[in-house]
Amino acid sequence: MTIKSAYQDLEHRFQRMAVFGEAMSVLHWDMAVMMPPGGAKPRSEQLAAMRVMHHAMMVDPAIGDLLDAAEAMPLDDWQEANVREMRREYIHATAVPSDLVEALSMACSDCETTWRTAKKDNDFKAVLPEMERVLSLSREMGEAKAAKLNCGLYDALLDQYEPLGKSAEIDPIFDDYAAFLPDFLQAVLDKQARDGAPVQANAPFPVDKQRELTRHFAEAVGFSFASGRMDESAHPFSTGYKGDSRITVRYDENDYSQGLMAVMHECGHALYEQGLPDAWHNQPVGAARGMAIHESQSLIVEMQACRSREFVGWASASLARAFGEQAAFEPDNLYRQYIRVKPDFIRVDADEVTYPAHVILRYRLERALLEGDMKLADLPGAWNDGMQKLLGITPPTDTVGCMQDIHRYDGAWGYFPTYTLGAMTAAQLFKAATDADPDIRDGLTRGDFTPLLSWLREHVHSQGSRWNTRELTERATGRALDPQAFKDHLRNRYLGDA
Repeated sequence: MTIKSAYQDLEHRFQRMAVFGEAMSVLHWDMAVMMPPGGAKPRSEQLAAMRVMHHAMMVDPAIGDLLDAAEAMPLDDWQEANVREMRREYIHATAVPSDLVEALSMACSDCETTWRTAKKDNDFKAVLPEMERVLSLSREMGEAKAAKLNCGLYDALLDQYEPLGKSAEIDPIFDDYAAFLPDFLQAVLDKQARDGAPVQANAPFPVDKQRELTRHFAEAVGFSFASGRMDESAHPFSTGYKGDSRITVRYDENDYSQGLMAVMHECGHALYEQGLPDAWHNQPVGAARGMAIHESQSLIVEMQACRSREFVGWASASLARAFGEQAAFEPDNLYRQYIRVKPDFIRVDADEVTYPAHVILRYRLERALLEGDMKLADLPGAWNDGMQKLLGITPPTDTVGCMQDIHRYDGAWGYFPTYTLGAMTAAQLFKAATDADPDIRDGLTRGDFTPLLSWLREHVHSQGSRWNTRELTERATGRALDPQAFKDHLRNRYLGDA
């Protein structure tokens, strides 16, 4: 077999595996959005079967031989990066036996189904047995991958979501923010007290009006409904693939902003997927570059752009058209609402000052659980203690405490750090973008995201996974991730007048 044919064979194999992944993403979307409760068990079996088939395709010994052959001869830059990403996926897959893949898939589907009811009933004990199994199997998977990757258990799971991510690099970043937060938060709260509270909008906000409004905002941001759709689910999320992006939202008649900002967040994810390089669709190098960059794309839309003074001026008129003229929708008052800081129990509703504390707590707790330093039954108490220490509040129920997120119940251990790494990256990217193109801020005053989206398409989306996270950030901003950029952004916005 020639080197060229070896590489072409790899491309064909990985394209077929990517199609399997696309099908699974739609099955999972359907489970969260449309599937009747009675479909839970067969859906678990369907997903497990497809994951085992996907895993079998990935661990075929022929792939190892093909990778050796392809790596032996120079390829062009994109092909070389593609083979690198293929090798990474192959290492992850071959570290884990197929029976473990199947067992974990079934356990996660069952646990997620139970969690949905247990969360509503505020009954952590009801989901505890199934969550114990998910944790045990996730630990087993992490240990297997750690041996192959020559790293620690947590880093092996983290690498699934953030390639080359290391807890040794995350710890000082998170410790620094945890030390920065108390004094900064108090300074922000003091400033808000001096300025007085903004006028609150008068509820209710009919859900049908909210649906129209969120679609209007999604279109303004640049989300293509010709290759995507928007639905409702208990937990907002984004999934799908290039050509078929799926975003979900939840609405509250007493709070229009919850649904609106969730859509902006999920649109950021979807825009990234819609902007990935066409030439490398269904190849590893054409995929998004890890979840830290993915989160940066959601947060550059939701937090950096949509809460800017420029965009709020445009948004105020749209809100008035949707819900009627109110003092609350005046631009200055609306801006103060959007940057209002208030420690709260729910991560997805948190402001950008306190949001990292939610992530830091989850990161520390999941490491303790995975490494055996804490029992799962002690999670509710440890969660409440951590919230009190970081934000000075204690959740009144587990529903708004340790059961609020789907991630651990669905097996996504190692995912949480990417949220705050993404927020920090978003601040750095937005600063670089607006410094390079002043029309980005001007565009936001017109509700026109075209200049910002063009910059992101060039510097982030079109690059796929050609570069690792550090290289991509350096190429886009001139330096590797610098947490100081995020703190400077917060100081400017919340203590200054940016």
